[in-house]
Amino acid sequence: MSDQSGYVPPKVWTWNKESGGKFASINRPIAGPTHDKALPTGEHPLQLYSLATPNGVKVTIMLEELLELGIKEAEYDAYPVRIWEGDQFGSGFVDVNPNSKIPAMVDRSEEPAVRIFESGSILVYLAEKFGAFLATDRARRTETMNWLFWQMGAAPLLGGGFGHFYSYAPEHLEYPIDRFAMEVKRQLDVLDRELADKPFIAGDEYTIADMAIWPWYGALVMGKLYDAAEFLDVKSYTHVGRWADEIAHRPAVQRGRMVNRVWGEPDEQLHERHDASDFDTKTEEKLAAILGHS
Repeated sequence: MSDQSGYVPPKVWTWNKESGGKFASINRPIAGPTHDKALPTGEHPLQLYSLATPNGVKVTIMLEELLELGIKEAEYDAYPVRIWEGDQFGSGFVDVNPNSKIPAMVDRSEEPAVRIFESGSILVYLAEKFGAFLATDRARRTETMNWLFWQMGAAPLLGGGFGHFYSYAPEHLEYPIDRFAMEVKRQLDVLDRELADKPFIAGDEYTIADMAIWPWYGALVMGKLYDAAEFLDVKSYTHVGRWADEIAHRPAVQRGRMVNRVWGEPDEQLHERHDASDFDTKTEEKLAAILGHS
């Protein structure tokens, strides 16, 4: 571990492009587009621009759950935003999300079209638009919103905090890893205590709060995030593990995880999604088989 005790912050911070670790090339201290690039559009009213990171998966799970309910108006086109190539800084994407982060969505069924960014905002928008996964009763709605906002506030400490210093930083530093590991374990304990006597985080019903929390904390306890399951002793959070496994078996969740996934096993990658049949015919595994026989 490097000795950081001699670092004295300057009076005025300046950006060092060479620092920042694995994803340094996609970070910068200013907003706005870097190049002109229009966004693609498909035939459906809902246009999603995303990537299968935990924040992106929240939205594709929600859309697939709505379709699972038979809500045909929730059909959507999903296009990958390759953040390591700077797609999020294209002018078209910045018009939809000035914060240059995935996911972002456009609803063309409204006049004028509505842009929606921030994953939590998209979940609420879709829940209200289609009347699903968010109760209208004030008490139950508030409990769902409590946990949705909990996730939005807590997950940056897991991702940008623990995940960055444990997995992506150019070197391991004891202080930040210990600091954020402690906080993540506290968060897991919060969830574990809550899930001890109820099936879902907001009560008896599966809601957008579960969809928001599962891609982060469900993935973590299932050993699919940061390769940190042993380090954080996630198996000790038995109630979170039960909840995570139950949600993982939902067909809509299994489909939602695949959309805009451009890494991992070829049979789990569906780079673009335009129709329900794409899961059967256009995964990278299926496309490779077609090319292999052509």
